[in-house]
Amino acid sequence: MMQRLHLVFGGELVDPQRTEFRDTSQIHYVGIYPNYETAYGAWKAEAQRTVDSAHTRYFIAHLHRLRDEETPVSPTEELGA
Repeated sequence: MMQRLHLVFGGELVDPQRTEFRDTSQIHYVGIYPNYETAYGAWKAEAQRTVDSAHTRYFIAHLHRLRDEETPVSPTEELGA
């Protein structure tokens, strides 16, 4: 079975309607997780912890989707990105 790593991170955004961080040096790296379920749990805990800050958002990045840009992909994979 292929390992599917996920990164959970977040911080204060310039505008809650966008995904631009106010200060990238202050991004909070929560951790890297071996599957989506544990990443989701970490994301949810941080999102709930910061619920009173309208400008703070947390994200889950699917690290397993990163790939060598020189390697061709199928049209289906491009749609899922």
